[in-house]
Amino acid sequence: MADQDVPETSNPTTARTIREWISLVARLILGGALLIAGLLSIGDLAQSVEAVKAYELPLPEYIHVMIGYALPVVEILLGAVIIAGLLTRWVALLGGLMMVAFIAGITFVWVKGSAIDCGCFSIGGFLPPGENPTYLQDIIRDIGFLVCAVWLIIFPRSRFSLDSWINTEASIDEASETS
Repeated sequence: MADQDVPETSNPTTARTIREWISLVARLILGGALLIAGLLSIGDLAQSVEAVKAYELPLPEYIHVMIGYALPVVEILLGAVIIAGLLTRWVALLGGLMMVAFIAGITFVWVKGSAIDCGCFSIGGFLPPGENPTYLQDIIRDIGFLVCAVWLIIFPRSRFSLDSWINTEASIDEASETS
């Protein structure tokens, strides 16, 4: 088969480049969502605690308080680190586990018949009478973030990441040591 008959995408370098760009987009989506959610909550940690309590999870009160205070900080840290592209696979795993927990929490309150705002990108808590929850949209959105996390676990290498910069520096150091 002549080279001109081979499609451009069959080139392994081209496929790797496309994956790296997709991984960059996945990093920015997942990291941006975590960072924004955390920044929206960090200014009012007492309300963050109330949003967690609204889920009425079968956990001791002090666990609700710990989660409410810690969650915005963890979201900001994970979001910033994944946007920077540092330890991408591991941070994506943590972000993905958070999405699974969020999906489970939203599903829990939906099945219970509670009417809450999940608090993901808002203040959260119980909804006023007559206002309908958006559980299906929230779950679909979080599944999208989970897909980004899974992609990054499988394909952590991406453009404009600290991981790539560190690996390039390590490769240069190794090459200079062997010469």
